Amino acid sequence: MSSSNASAPSTKTSVAAISILASGGMAAAKFVVGVAIGSLALISEALHSTIDLIATIITWAVVRVSDQPADAEHHYGHGKFESISALFIIALLYVLAGGILVEAYSRLREGSPPPEISAIPFVVLVIDIAINLWRARALHRAARATKSQALAADALHFASDVMGSSAVIVGLILAGLGFWWGDAAAAVAVAVMIALLGLRMARETVETLLDRAPEGAQDKATAAIAAVPGVVGVDRLRVRMVGATYFIDAIATVPRTYPIDRVEEIKRRAQDAVARTFGDADLTFTAVPVARDNESVRERIMVIARNSGLAIHHVTVHDLDGRLIVGIDLEVDGEMELTAAHAIAHDLERAIREDFGEDVEVDTHIEPLQPELPFGTDAAPERVETIKAALTQFADGGAIHDIHNVRVRNTDAGEIVNFHCRAAPSMSVIKVHDGVDEIERALRRAFPNIKRVISHAEPPRA
Repeated sequence: MSSSNASAPSTKTSVAAISILASGGMAAAKFVVGVAIGSLALISEALHSTIDLIATIITWAVVRVSDQPADAEHHYGHGKFESISALFIIALLYVLAGGILVEAYSRLREGSPPPEISAIPFVVLVIDIAINLWRARALHRAARATKSQALAADALHFASDVMGSSAVIVGLILAGLGFWWGDAAAAVAVAVMIALLGLRMARETVETLLDRAPEGAQDKATAAIAAVPGVVGVDRLRVRMVGATYFIDAIATVPRTYPIDRVEEIKRRAQDAVARTFGDADLTFTAVPVARDNESVRERIMVIARNSGLAIHHVTVHDLDGRLIVGIDLEVDGEMELTAAHAIAHDLERAIREDFGEDVEVDTHIEPLQPELPFGTDAAPERVETIKAALTQFADGGAIHDIHNVRVRNTDAGEIVNFHCRAAPSMSVIKVHDGVDEIERALRRAFPNIKRVISHAEPPRA
């Protein structure tokens, strides 16, 4: 985890804690002054600030829970605790707005006297506006940095407090000018702003709880994954947010000729790609193997064998007057009975015909699978020199020369010989293979005890 992510919990909790102190102080000041001068608008705004205080305390507690990592019971973390707390705060806002509207209607109907006007409420409101502007900006920055829904809701509260306090100032000015209904009208304005705030919060919170994909996230995630080398296409992609984490489920196609370790590398790179795009992202990547348009016949045959769990090599493919001719070396357990080995070869040939058509001619050469770790020891130096001399003699005058790095091992199955040689850099692989193969056959004829010869051809030294 990066240092920025590690500092996110402390950022959220510290900002929320500072907000608690500011909310409590300003709510008390507005309430005391509102009761003293008899202003419903100021009392309503004080109650609104009290709701903000409650919301901030809840936010401070919730962010400490929501930042906890996933556990055995909460596989996607605890981020939705923030959404649940937001719903509770929304309910409080609507209760407050309804109460203010009822009291304002009563005062307008009864023609209640206007509040006593002095400089004190204006000073309190101006200070309140300045503090709320600072808190709203600080919370908004923290919410964007941490992708916290709870902090975003808190920031919206304080932004609405600025508008509410402004409305109260207008109402007090109207009352001071002789319009007795000015204070009650300002209280109605505060209630309407609270209701609109609650409506906006409710929409965002419900969308989060319903796993609505964040705007533009699907296109960004698709583009990030599709750009990973080896990904043929993205068939389906789903995105949802839990707290600050993007959870992405993707089904992508990859070439079916790729080995498992190559596919795992593609998955790792896809995770890195979405992490670079979103920051905190959790990717579930399902790879679906598909045949590419440029897949060769040999690759298709290797896939068929691999899907059957068979080891094959030396696959040759020929086109004879429009008819496909395939030759395969199939490796099976050397101790297996011929009947069983022939059945395996027959099933492989049938699978190839099912893929390419019944007119395909398939010839399978069955050979024993070489043991993985035969017991062996290094041959005596004299034996190594004898083998090296024979190899040099067989290569004398030919395109293959400079026999070196000769190794001879004694195993239970016979001798195994490894050697290096050099050839002209312009020679084709086929010609080099034929030349080396001829030397290997000559060596095995001269020394029947040799079980296997492994050569490595190199270009001349620079």
